[in-house]
Amino acid sequence: MDSDDLGLFGPGSVTWKVHEEPILIVAGLRSLYLQALHPRAMAGVAQNSNYRTDAWGRLVRTATYVATTVYGTTAEAEAAGARLRRLHDRLRATDPATGESFRIDEPDLLRWVHVTEVESFLDTARRAGLPLTDDEVDGYYTEQRRSAALVGLDPATVPGTANEVAEYYRAVRPELRMTRAAAETAVFLTAPPVPWKLSLPARLGLTLGPPRWAYLGIAGTAFGLLPAWARRMYGGLGLPTTSLSADLTVRALRLGFAAVPRRYLEGPLIQAAKERAARHAATSLAG
Repeated sequence: MDSDDLGLFGPGSVTWKVHEEPILIVAGLRSLYLQALHPRAMAGVAQNSNYRTDAWGRLVRTATYVATTVYGTTAEAEAAGARLRRLHDRLRATDPATGESFRIDEPDLLRWVHVTEVESFLDTARRAGLPLTDDEVDGYYTEQRRSAALVGLDPATVPGTANEVAEYYRAVRPELRMTRAAAETAVFLTAPPVPWKLSLPARLGLTLGPPRWAYLGIAGTAFGLLPAWARRMYGGLGLPTTSLSADLTVRALRLGFAAVPRRYLEGPLIQAAKERAARHAATSLAG
């Protein structure tokens, strides 16, 4: 195996430019709020996931998977995709409206999860202040078709430009609705249990200590970044002022992250990828 393999994307990609942003933690929450509005997708999660009892473990596993596909070697990304496909292959759920049993790896469901995730990453990064041209936006969506292929989707069936993503949302919106499961998930996402290491204030009787307040602020920002039509489905107001407030907050959060040394924000996968890229660049110059 090539020890300096740059993976599916590499340092010149829009994907690396977007995913270097620590603010994507907010994007991850935004995508989960969106995904919950698809009744069939929500049923698949609710009936096959232990997210209520292991919320943080699931979040870490999801973040690790995304980081592996973005920053891992090609072999690592393909292995992660293969593991996910094997897991999905044996999972089934029951449609809450029809009682029909279905596979959770149906292309329509995989496509919904993929689009909401990558659109959330991109939208959050741009609104937080990451400068991207229209061509780079389309380039990101096109590049992310490679990630879609890892979960078993035909890349040709996945939106690859901003216009195609917007059209996809217009087409899928009639299938979306607010269900009890979506409402319960939204409440859980907004106020999940805090890991014990972060809950010392609660143990001291301070139930809304700094970690809880910080998370509530991030969750509120993620919700405010949703499209107006999604906020209205949740019973909120799709007001421009809500979006403006979320934009200001996410920009402030990005500035806050910028003040933290990168070594504290970059995991081992990102660091290893940058080391490979540096070796690759040095070898190219030497050649």
